[in-house]
Amino acid sequence: MQLLERLRTYDTPTLANAIEVLDVRNRATGFCDRRMRQLTPGMGVLCGYAVTVQAVTMTAEPLGREAGVEKYIEVCRALEAAPKPAVVVFQELGPHPEFSAHIGEVLATLFQRFGAIGVVSDSAVRDMAEIRALGFQAFAPGTVASHANFAIRAIQMPVTVCGLAVEAGDLLHGDENGLIQIPQEGRDRLPELCDRVRVKEKIVLDYLKGSQVTHEGVRERMTH
Repeated sequence: MQLLERLRTYDTPTLANAIEVLDVRNRATGFCDRRMRQLTPGMGVLCGYAVTVQAVTMTAEPLGREAGVEKYIEVCRALEAAPKPAVVVFQELGPHPEFSAHIGEVLATLFQRFGAIGVVSDSAVRDMAEIRALGFQAFAPGTVASHANFAIRAIQMPVTVCGLAVEAGDLLHGDENGLIQIPQEGRDRLPELCDRVRVKEKIVLDYLKGSQVTHEGVRERMTH
């Protein structure tokens, strides 16, 4: 089984715990804050490589249609060149991100044709019924109904979404618990470490669900 396929068999908190065991970054980094939500939970775990996009939405005037389409094509080119599966990651640069929708049915369909399996946005998405029907994963704080004056400003630049710094090519993993970035260093060890995390947690949980639980027993199992 390929590495990404194996990583998709683990929930995101288990993977986050395994990354802690690697000890390659500060535990207080590498994950989105509580604003980020999985809007397509029936589709399971998201695991893919980031194609980053900066956009503005709540501007006074719309970008010309021809210029806008050229930016969409730039994203498609970036998706073609990116490792697969790819995830489009949007950061809103303009005011009022609470009003900003970054993708709907048309862009989801377009980006899917060029290798994207989902979208991550620090603002919103729309056309949720159609996006679910596509099998296209969506992570964002919520939804809004209008695209307003949405325009793409930059592609494959470092972005920050809900507190998580993301660079083009970063490997992301997310489920109903949230979204994390998977470090490059030690990545091949993560399936083994995830299995180890599960075993250790099962030992503790089995004890806690047993008939005899003592303070000493808790201390012994939770400190080894």
